[in-house]
Amino acid sequence: MKVLVADKISPKGVAHLRQQPGFEVREAYGATPAQLLELVRDVHAIAVRSETKITAEVLAAAPLLKVVGRAGVGVDNVDVEAATERGVIVMNTPTGNTIATAELTFTHILCGARPVPQAAASMRAGQWDRKNLSGGELFRKTLGIVGLGRIGSEVAKRAQAFGMRVLAYDPYLAPSRAKAMQVEAVELDGLLTQADYITVHMPLTDATHYLIDAAALAKCKRGVRLFNCARGGIIQETALIAALKSGQVGAAGLDVYEDEPLAATSELRTLPNVVLTPHLGASTAEAQDAVGLEIAEQITDVLAGGIIRNAVNMPSIDAAGLKLLGPYLDLGQKLGTLVQQLAPPQIAALRLTYWGKMVDLDVTAVTRAIQVGWLRRVSGDSANFVNAPLLLQRLGVRVEVTKSSDDTDYTELIAVEALAGDGTTHSAKGTLLGKGSKARLVELNGREVEAEAHGKLLVIENHDEPGMIGYVGTLLGRDKVNIANMSLSRQAAGETALMVINLDSEPSAAARQELKSHRAIKLAKFAQL
Repeated sequence: MKVLVADKISPKGVAHLRQQPGFEVREAYGATPAQLLELVRDVHAIAVRSETKITAEVLAAAPLLKVVGRAGVGVDNVDVEAATERGVIVMNTPTGNTIATAELTFTHILCGARPVPQAAASMRAGQWDRKNLSGGELFRKTLGIVGLGRIGSEVAKRAQAFGMRVLAYDPYLAPSRAKAMQVEAVELDGLLTQADYITVHMPLTDATHYLIDAAALAKCKRGVRLFNCARGGIIQETALIAALKSGQVGAAGLDVYEDEPLAATSELRTLPNVVLTPHLGASTAEAQDAVGLEIAEQITDVLAGGIIRNAVNMPSIDAAGLKLLGPYLDLGQKLGTLVQQLAPPQIAALRLTYWGKMVDLDVTAVTRAIQVGWLRRVSGDSANFVNAPLLLQRLGVRVEVTKSSDDTDYTELIAVEALAGDGTTHSAKGTLLGKGSKARLVELNGREVEAEAHGKLLVIENHDEPGMIGYVGTLLGRDKVNIANMSLSRQAAGETALMVINLDSEPSAAARQELKSHRAIKLAKFAQL
C-alpha cells in the first residue's frame, strides 16, 4: 500500500505510517499541481492538511486511491463530491484540535472584554494609556454560542467557569442535551437580541453562509462582542466592518476569513477594536501531534482492516462497531444482490425494513451494504460503500428505510423489497443464526424458506404437483451439479410452490433453459451470492 503525505503533518503520524508492514510512504511537500498528478498515479492513500488541493483532476489521475485523510476539520481543499463519485473515502480529524480551538476562542473572548492586545501595543509605543484601555467583566454577562458541537460545548464549559449565562442556538441540539450542559437553547433571533458576546461554531454550508449578516447584526445589542474561530464566511465581513465602525459591534475577534490569507489591504487590519489571528485554531503542538497521528491511524485502519472513522462521505465504522455490525453487513449485502438477481432490470424503489435488535442500532452502514449488494452486478467493482447512494440515485432508484416495532419470530430480521414499475414486488428476508452468526434466508417473495445465504442458489417457482422435486434433482444430477441443501415452501396444496436449492456448482446454460421451458415451472433463476 502506497501512502502519499502531501502536506507536512506531525512526525509522529509519518512514523506511524512507516511502521506498518507492507506500507510505502512518500513525503512530497510543496508539490506543484502538475507534480501532484504524477505522484498520485499509484497511491492508495493521500494525507493532507490545508495546503494541497485534492481536485477532481487529481482524483481522476489516481485510479488506485481508496482514501484521502485531512489532518484537521475542514475539507474545503478536497472535492468531496468527485471523491464520492469515484468511491474514495474522505476523512477528517474532528476531535484532535477541539481543545486548542476552544481555548483560542476563549482567548479572543477575553481580549474582547479586556483590550490586552491594544494595551500591549500601546506599551511598546511608550504610552501609559490606562484611561482609554478600560474594559468589562465576563461575570454575569450573556454569551451566545451559535453551534453547540464539540468546540462550542467546550467554550460553554469555560464560559460557565467565568460565571457567564450561556445561550445556544443549534437546530440539531436536543433539549435533553442542552439541559444536561446547563445552557439555554434558543432560536437565533433570541440569541442575537439577548447576548452580550456571540461566538460562532458551525461548518460553512449553504445554510450557514453569511448567517451573521447586516440584518442579523442590527438585531443585536449595541456594543455586542462578536467572535469567529470556526470558518470564514459565516460572518459577512463587509457587514461586520460597518458595524465595528458604527459601534453596533463594540469589539470582534477573528481567526478565520472569507478569503485566506487575509489581504494586506483589508480594512479589518485598520480597525482598533478588532483582534486578528492568522487561522491559529489548531496551531498548538498538542493539537498538531494529535491530528497528525489520528489521521495516520485512520488511514492505516482503512487500508489494513477496513475500519472507517470520521468519514465525511460515508458512515463511519470503528473497531467495536465493525465487530458488532460485521455479520449484518454480510447479510445485507447478500440480500441486496439476491433480490437484484430475482427482480426485473429496472426498478423504481428499494424498500428496506429492520426488525428486532436492529431497531436499536445505527443501521446506516447496513443500508449501504444492501445498496452495494444490489449494485454489485450492475456497476461492478465501481460500486462501494461511498458511492452506492449516488449510483442508485442516477439509476432513478429511491431507497426507503423503515424500522419496525412489529412482532417477529426472529431476534433480528432484515427485509429487502424491490418495487418494479409494473407494480410487482420481489423480496427476501434474512436473519443471523447459530454461533457463527451465519446469514440465513427465511423468506423469499412472501414464502417462508430455510436456506443458507451463501454461494450458488437456484430459485424455482412451480405449479405444485407430484414429481417436480424428482424432476429437478434428476436434471441437476444429469448436469453433474450436486445439491447441498434444498428448502421447499408452498402456501396451499396445488398452487405455487417454491424451491430454494443450494448448489455446489453452477448449472449449465442448457440445464437452466430446460428448467425454464418446463410447463409447470413459472420461474427458474440462478443466483450467485
